[in-house]
Amino acid sequence: MKKKQIAFPTQGLDKEALLEKLRLLKTDDARWKMGRTFAHIYNPGNDISEMVREAYNLFYYENALNPYAFPSLRKMELDVVGMAASLLGGNEETTGTINNGGTESIFLAMHSAREWAKEHHHVTETPEVIIPASAHPAFHKACHYLGLKPVVVPVGTDYRVNLAEAWKAITPHSIAIIGSAPSFPHGVIDNIPKLAELAAENNLWLHVDACVGGFILPFARKLGHLIPDFDFSVAGVYSISADLHKYAYAAKGSSVLLYKNAQLRRYQLFTYTGWSGGIYASPSFGGTRAGGAIAAAWAAFNGIGEAGYLKLTEKTLQTVRRLRQGIENIKGIKLITPPDISLLAVGSDKLDIYAIADELSEKGWFINRQFKPACMHLTVCPIHADVADEFLLDLQQATEKVQKLSFTRFANTMQLAAVKGLKKILSPENFQKLKSLTTSGKSDNVSKNSSVIYGVFDELAGTSELNNMVIDALDNLYTNLED
Repeated sequence: MKKKQIAFPTQGLDKEALLEKLRLLKTDDARWKMGRTFAHIYNPGNDISEMVREAYNLFYYENALNPYAFPSLRKMELDVVGMAASLLGGNEETTGTINNGGTESIFLAMHSAREWAKEHHHVTETPEVIIPASAHPAFHKACHYLGLKPVVVPVGTDYRVNLAEAWKAITPHSIAIIGSAPSFPHGVIDNIPKLAELAAENNLWLHVDACVGGFILPFARKLGHLIPDFDFSVAGVYSISADLHKYAYAAKGSSVLLYKNAQLRRYQLFTYTGWSGGIYASPSFGGTRAGGAIAAAWAAFNGIGEAGYLKLTEKTLQTVRRLRQGIENIKGIKLITPPDISLLAVGSDKLDIYAIADELSEKGWFINRQFKPACMHLTVCPIHADVADEFLLDLQQATEKVQKLSFTRFANTMQLAAVKGLKKILSPENFQKLKSLTTSGKSDNVSKNSSVIYGVFDELAGTSELNNMVIDALDNLYTNLED
């Protein structure tokens, strides 16, 4: 499709016309307010969402770049960091910053580890970071930008990092090791105490990625759930990332990165004093930082409070139990592994799980797909309590439909088998052309008929071929507009 030239508007629209255009643009978006989205959105309900939004709007234009201009933002940030530290096993020495999402927190943690290693290691080659295969890709992204080498170690049969493999991966060039609480794909917590022992024995920086679990695991523990140690209560943990816009229910674009002490945080800070514009100092990667995001996080903590978070957590975990029970009662599908908290991976030994996901998409559900093993991913939130039974009914019907042999399913199986076979005999150039044909079509068709496509993705996961294909698709997505 030929790229369209977008003209700059000569006249502004009146408010109502503008808002109507925005409403129309939202027509095909995931229906998260109705609880039909099991990804990306952490919805605590309308009352809390509205409170957080109003707090954001009060500081809509304020900029946390200069704490002297807006001391209110500095005060709120210190409050949020302190409250987060108290939840995550910290003490009066624990400190940190609010950042623009989990990826920035992870980026900054890896930057700090690299700078710390310059003083504590004598690495003469590229510094190495030991990363479980289940860890978030943001760690690979950070390594890519920071000149670090990711050393991937496998998970065990329980989908937690294989400790023996992690130990074998340590070299004189290692500077850091990663653990997840929980890992996103399967919802299980790595053995942080054992990773801490490995880190201490080898003088490594241990970072715990609690971007998902940071603000639900502590409350689950308070409710009596058995949660393994994962935070600063474990000696050897240097830093923890925890997203405020997930189970803390703050506004999008907010995460906290905590350090064991201020000495470790110093490796994150940046200053440049040779500029004619004056002294430039920044605590995080971004310069301008949205005041609204900081205010929203402060409002969420203070407006919900411990009692409110306990209620939200209990509601979420009750829904998890309901979904687990329902999934276990549906013949043909299963949980990949028992989750530690609120992330469910659903797969099948006999059925095409991607075809089941397609059927759910047809029914209006937004579900993420995963690879190795092939499965669907559910992020469960309080809002899903209202739709759990409806979802399970649709899941039952989708599974039964896929169980029935059909020409479409047979054709999909043959097409995928052909792609797998051709991969072995075609030249890279011709196979690239085949993949382009396989994934052609508009995005709405891809989302509702993805069985073959995701089967190909699963077959090619981790290869340069798939990486290039995704880069091409992403480039095209942000270049062309569909009619």
